[in-house]
Amino acid sequence: MGKLMRYHHAASARPTRTLRKACTAALIALAAATMLQPALASDNWSKIRPGLFQDRVIATDAAQIVELVTPARAQDAAVVPITIRTRVPQGTERYISKLYLVIDKNPAPLAAVFSMTPDLGRADIETRVRIEEYTDVRVIVEMNDGSLHMSSNYVKASGGCSAPAAKDPAEAAAGIGRMKLALEQSGSLDQPQQVQLMIRHPNFSGLAMDQVTRLYTPPHFVRHLEVAYNGKRILSAETDISISENPNFRFYFVPHKEGTLTVEAIDSQDLSYKTSLAVKAN
Repeated sequence: MGKLMRYHHAASARPTRTLRKACTAALIALAAATMLQPALASDNWSKIRPGLFQDRVIATDAAQIVELVTPARAQDAAVVPITIRTRVPQGTERYISKLYLVIDKNPAPLAAVFSMTPDLGRADIETRVRIEEYTDVRVIVEMNDGSLHMSSNYVKASGGCSAPAAKDPAEAAAGIGRMKLALEQSGSLDQPQQVQLMIRHPNFSGLAMDQVTRLYTPPHFVRHLEVAYNGKRILSAETDISISENPNFRFYFVPHKEGTLTVEAIDSQDLSYKTSLAVKAN
Protein backbone atom coordinates (compact mmCIF):
# COMPACT_ATOMS: atom_id res chain seq x y z
CA MET A 1 0.00 0.00 0.00
CA GLY A 2 2.88 2.37 0.89
CA LYS A 3 4.54 1.65 -2.46
CA LEU A 4 1.26 2.35 -4.26
CA MET A 5 0.88 5.71 -2.47
CA ARG A 6 4.49 6.67 -3.24
CA TYR A 7 3.93 5.73 -6.89
CA HIS A 8 0.69 7.73 -7.01
CA HIS A 9 2.45 10.80 -5.52
CA ALA A 10 5.32 10.59 -8.01
CA ALA A 11 2.94 10.12 -10.92
CA SER A 12 0.93 13.16 -9.81
CA ALA A 13 4.07 15.30 -9.46
CA ARG A 14 5.32 14.59 -12.97
CA PRO A 15 2.53 16.44 -14.86
CA THR A 16 2.75 19.28 -12.33
CA ARG A 17 6.46 19.79 -13.00
CA THR A 18 5.85 19.50 -16.75
CA LEU A 19 3.04 22.04 -16.59
CA ARG A 20 5.21 24.40 -14.51
CA LYS A 21 8.01 24.24 -17.06
CA ALA A 22 5.58 24.87 -19.91
CA CYS A 23 4.05 27.86 -18.12
CA THR A 24 7.50 29.31 -17.37
CA ALA A 25 8.55 28.97 -21.01
CA ALA A 26 5.32 30.62 -22.13
CA LEU A 27 5.79 33.54 -19.75
CA ILE A 28 9.37 34.08 -20.92
CA ALA A 29 8.25 34.06 -24.55
CA LEU A 30 5.41 36.45 -23.78
CA ALA A 31 7.73 38.84 -21.94
CA ALA A 32 10.22 38.80 -24.80
CA ALA A 33 7.49 39.45 -27.35
CA THR A 34 6.12 42.32 -25.26
CA MET A 35 9.55 43.95 -25.01
CA LEU A 36 10.06 43.75 -28.76
CA GLN A 37 6.60 44.91 -29.81
CA PRO A 38 6.05 48.69 -30.19
CA ALA A 39 3.27 50.23 -28.12
CA LEU A 40 1.28 51.41 -31.11
CA ALA A 41 -1.66 52.41 -28.95
CA SER A 42 0.15 53.47 -25.81
CA ASP A 43 -1.66 54.56 -22.67
CA ASN A 44 0.02 57.94 -23.08
CA TRP A 45 -1.56 58.51 -26.49
CA SER A 46 -5.02 57.68 -25.13
CA LYS A 47 -4.52 60.51 -22.60
CA ILE A 48 -2.94 62.97 -25.04
CA ARG A 49 -5.43 62.52 -27.89
CA PRO A 50 -8.61 63.95 -26.27
CA GLY A 51 -6.87 67.16 -25.21
CA LEU A 52 -5.70 67.83 -28.76
CA PHE A 53 -8.46 66.46 -30.95
CA GLN A 54 -11.42 65.65 -28.67
CA ASP A 55 -13.50 62.93 -30.35
CA ARG A 56 -12.60 63.86 -33.93
CA VAL A 57 -11.89 60.97 -36.27
CA ILE A 58 -8.20 60.46 -37.09
CA ALA A 59 -7.48 58.36 -40.16
CA THR A 60 -4.50 56.07 -39.53
CA ASP A 61 -3.90 55.20 -43.19
CA ALA A 62 -2.02 58.37 -44.08
CA ALA A 63 0.16 56.90 -46.87
CA GLN A 64 -1.35 59.24 -49.46
CA ILE A 65 -0.97 62.28 -47.21
CA VAL A 66 2.25 62.11 -45.19
CA GLU A 67 5.32 60.00 -44.49
CA LEU A 68 7.14 60.18 -41.15
CA VAL A 69 10.83 59.26 -41.35
CA THR A 70 12.68 58.45 -38.11
CA PRO A 71 15.52 56.14 -37.10
CA ALA A 72 14.41 52.85 -35.56
CA ARG A 73 17.12 53.29 -32.94
CA ALA A 74 18.62 56.72 -32.32
CA GLN A 75 22.37 57.18 -32.13
CA ASP A 76 21.90 60.14 -29.78
CA ALA A 77 18.61 60.47 -27.88
CA ALA A 78 19.17 64.22 -27.47
CA VAL A 79 19.44 64.80 -31.24
CA VAL A 80 17.01 62.53 -33.09
CA PRO A 81 16.39 63.52 -36.73
CA ILE A 82 12.75 63.80 -37.77
CA THR A 83 11.58 64.20 -41.36
CA ILE A 84 7.96 64.85 -42.31
CA ARG A 85 7.38 64.34 -46.03
CA THR A 86 3.99 65.38 -47.28
CA ARG A 87 2.36 64.09 -50.45
CA VAL A 88 -0.23 66.83 -50.87
CA PRO A 89 0.74 69.96 -52.85
CA GLN A 90 -0.08 73.18 -51.01
CA GLY A 91 -2.75 74.49 -53.35
CA THR A 92 -5.23 77.26 -52.67
CA GLU A 93 -8.22 74.90 -52.56
CA ARG A 94 -6.68 71.89 -50.82
CA TYR A 95 -3.71 72.10 -48.50
CA ILE A 96 -2.28 71.01 -45.16
CA SER A 97 -3.14 73.60 -42.52
CA LYS A 98 -1.36 72.09 -39.51
CA LEU A 99 1.21 69.44 -38.59
CA TYR A 100 1.25 68.13 -35.01
CA LEU A 101 4.45 66.39 -33.88
CA VAL A 102 3.78 64.18 -30.83
CA ILE A 103 6.28 62.09 -28.84
CA ASP A 104 4.06 59.93 -26.66
CA LYS A 105 6.31 59.28 -23.67
CA ASN A 106 8.20 62.54 -23.48
CA PRO A 107 7.60 64.79 -20.44
CA ALA A 108 6.13 67.34 -22.90
CA PRO A 109 4.59 65.05 -25.56
CA LEU A 110 3.48 67.81 -27.93
CA ALA A 111 6.85 68.69 -29.44
CA ALA A 112 5.58 71.17 -32.04
CA VAL A 113 2.56 72.43 -33.95
CA PHE A 114 3.34 73.86 -37.38
CA SER A 115 0.74 76.13 -38.98
CA MET A 116 1.08 75.96 -42.75
CA THR A 117 -0.11 78.08 -45.69
CA PRO A 118 -0.46 77.49 -49.44
CA ASP A 119 2.54 79.80 -49.97
CA LEU A 120 4.87 77.01 -48.84
CA GLY A 121 4.26 74.94 -51.97
CA ARG A 122 5.23 71.86 -49.92
CA ALA A 123 4.46 71.32 -46.23
CA ASP A 124 7.56 69.20 -45.56
CA ILE A 125 9.43 69.77 -42.29
CA GLU A 126 12.74 68.49 -40.95
CA THR A 127 13.96 69.01 -37.40
CA ARG A 128 15.73 67.31 -34.48
CA VAL A 129 14.12 66.24 -31.22
CA ARG A 130 14.89 64.82 -27.80
CA ILE A 131 13.41 61.45 -26.80
CA GLU A 132 13.33 60.45 -23.14
CA GLU A 133 12.34 56.77 -23.48
CA TYR A 134 11.29 54.16 -26.03
CA THR A 135 8.17 55.62 -27.58
CA ASP A 136 5.86 56.10 -30.51
CA VAL A 137 6.49 59.29 -32.47
CA ARG A 138 3.49 60.61 -34.40
CA VAL A 139 2.70 63.24 -36.97
CA ILE A 140 -0.95 64.24 -37.26
CA VAL A 141 -1.89 66.17 -40.38
CA GLU A 142 -4.85 68.52 -40.34
CA MET A 143 -6.16 69.40 -43.79
CA ASN A 144 -7.87 72.72 -44.54
CA ASP A 145 -11.19 70.84 -44.65
CA GLY A 146 -10.66 69.77 -41.03
CA SER A 147 -9.88 66.10 -41.70
CA LEU A 148 -7.10 64.46 -39.64
CA HIS A 149 -4.57 61.86 -40.78
CA MET A 150 -1.86 60.20 -38.69
CA SER A 151 1.40 58.39 -39.30
CA SER A 152 3.57 56.96 -36.50
CA ASN A 153 6.90 55.21 -35.94
CA TYR A 154 8.34 53.48 -32.89
CA VAL A 155 11.74 54.89 -31.89
CA LYS A 156 14.20 53.28 -29.49
CA ALA A 157 15.96 56.06 -27.60
CA SER A 158 16.29 57.06 -23.95
CA GLY A 159 17.59 59.90 -21.79
CA GLY A 160 17.39 62.66 -24.38
CA CYS A 161 15.33 65.14 -22.35
CA SER A 162 17.42 64.75 -19.19
CA ALA A 163 20.82 64.68 -20.94
CA PRO A 164 23.17 67.52 -19.92
CA ALA A 165 23.72 70.31 -22.44
CA ALA A 166 26.62 69.91 -24.84
CA LYS A 167 28.10 73.22 -23.68
CA ASP A 168 28.54 75.04 -20.40
CA PRO A 169 25.39 77.15 -19.70
CA ALA A 170 27.40 80.38 -19.60
CA GLU A 171 29.03 79.57 -22.94
CA ALA A 172 25.70 78.61 -24.47
CA ALA A 173 24.12 81.86 -23.28
CA ALA A 174 26.90 83.96 -24.81
CA GLY A 175 25.77 83.30 -28.37
CA ILE A 176 22.06 82.87 -27.72
CA GLY A 177 19.69 84.05 -30.42
CA ARG A 178 22.08 83.97 -33.36
CA MET A 179 20.23 82.70 -36.40
CA LYS A 180 21.15 81.68 -39.89
CA LEU A 181 18.89 81.36 -42.91
CA ALA A 182 20.07 79.66 -46.07
CA LEU A 183 18.52 78.50 -49.31
CA GLU A 184 19.60 74.94 -50.03
CA GLN A 185 19.88 75.80 -53.71
CA SER A 186 19.66 79.00 -55.68
CA GLY A 187 16.28 78.46 -57.26
CA SER A 188 14.06 80.14 -59.75
CA LEU A 189 10.82 81.93 -58.94
CA ASP A 190 7.47 80.13 -58.70
CA GLN A 191 9.11 76.88 -57.54
CA PRO A 192 9.29 75.45 -54.00
CA GLN A 193 12.65 76.37 -52.45
CA GLN A 194 14.05 74.54 -49.43
CA VAL A 195 15.24 76.74 -46.58
CA GLN A 196 17.39 75.84 -43.60
CA LEU A 197 16.91 77.76 -40.36
CA MET A 198 19.49 77.37 -37.59
CA ILE A 199 19.03 78.98 -34.17
CA ARG A 200 21.73 79.24 -31.53
CA HIS A 201 19.83 78.46 -28.34
CA PRO A 202 20.47 75.96 -25.50
CA ASN A 203 16.79 74.98 -25.39
CA PHE A 204 17.17 73.88 -21.77
CA SER A 205 14.49 71.32 -20.92
CA GLY A 206 14.54 71.90 -17.16
CA LEU A 207 15.20 68.19 -16.66
CA ALA A 208 18.99 68.17 -17.03
CA MET A 209 21.27 68.42 -14.01
CA ASP A 210 24.28 70.73 -14.09
CA GLN A 211 27.22 68.41 -13.51
CA VAL A 212 29.12 71.10 -11.54
CA THR A 213 26.44 72.57 -9.27
CA ARG A 214 24.30 69.39 -9.13
CA LEU A 215 21.27 71.61 -9.61
CA TYR A 216 18.72 71.42 -12.41
CA THR A 217 19.15 74.08 -15.07
CA PRO A 218 15.84 76.02 -15.37
CA PRO A 219 13.90 75.55 -18.62
CA HIS A 220 14.67 78.08 -21.34
CA PHE A 221 13.63 77.17 -24.87
CA VAL A 222 12.35 78.53 -28.17
CA ARG A 223 8.56 78.50 -27.96
CA HIS A 224 7.41 80.31 -31.11
CA LEU A 225 8.56 80.83 -34.70
CA GLU A 226 7.11 83.24 -37.24
CA VAL A 227 8.24 83.07 -40.88
CA ALA A 228 7.15 85.68 -43.43
CA TYR A 229 7.96 86.58 -47.01
CA ASN A 230 7.65 90.20 -48.07
CA GLY A 231 5.72 90.85 -44.86
CA LYS A 232 3.17 88.02 -45.34
CA ARG A 233 3.17 85.15 -42.87
CA ILE A 234 3.85 81.83 -44.58
CA LEU A 235 4.64 79.55 -41.62
CA SER A 236 4.46 79.62 -37.83
CA ALA A 237 5.26 77.07 -35.14
CA GLU A 238 4.65 76.54 -31.45
CA THR A 239 7.52 74.47 -30.03
CA ASP A 240 8.48 73.00 -26.66
CA ILE A 241 11.32 71.34 -24.73
CA SER A 242 11.29 68.26 -26.96
CA ILE A 243 13.07 70.23 -29.70
CA SER A 244 16.83 69.68 -29.48
CA GLU A 245 19.48 72.16 -28.39
CA ASN A 246 20.32 74.68 -31.14
CA PRO A 247 17.03 74.17 -33.02
CA ASN A 248 17.35 73.36 -36.69
CA PHE A 249 14.48 73.37 -39.19
CA ARG A 250 14.16 72.78 -42.91
CA PHE A 251 11.03 73.86 -44.76
CA TYR A 252 9.87 75.04 -48.19
CA PHE A 253 8.30 78.18 -49.60
CA VAL A 254 7.49 79.48 -53.07
CA PRO A 255 8.82 82.94 -53.96
CA HIS A 256 6.67 84.42 -56.71
CA LYS A 257 8.88 87.48 -56.92
CA GLU A 258 12.12 88.73 -55.42
CA GLY A 259 11.89 89.78 -51.82
CA THR A 260 12.90 89.21 -48.22
CA LEU A 261 12.37 86.13 -46.09
CA THR A 262 12.18 86.99 -42.38
CA VAL A 263 12.11 84.86 -39.23
CA GLU A 264 11.31 85.84 -35.67
CA ALA A 265 11.93 83.42 -32.80
CA ILE A 266 10.54 84.02 -29.31
CA ASP A 267 11.72 81.97 -26.35
CA SER A 268 10.16 81.04 -23.01
CA GLN A 269 11.61 84.18 -21.40
CA ASP A 270 9.91 86.29 -24.10
CA LEU A 271 13.25 87.20 -25.65
CA SER A 272 12.88 87.88 -29.39
CA TYR A 273 15.44 87.11 -32.09
CA LYS A 274 15.16 88.07 -35.76
CA THR A 275 16.95 87.40 -39.00
CA SER A 276 16.28 87.88 -42.71
CA LEU A 277 17.43 86.69 -46.12
CA ALA A 278 17.24 88.45 -49.48
CA VAL A 279 15.82 86.17 -52.18
CA LYS A 280 16.77 86.95 -55.75
CA ALA A 281 15.86 85.29 -59.03
CA ASN A 282 18.53 83.51 -61.07
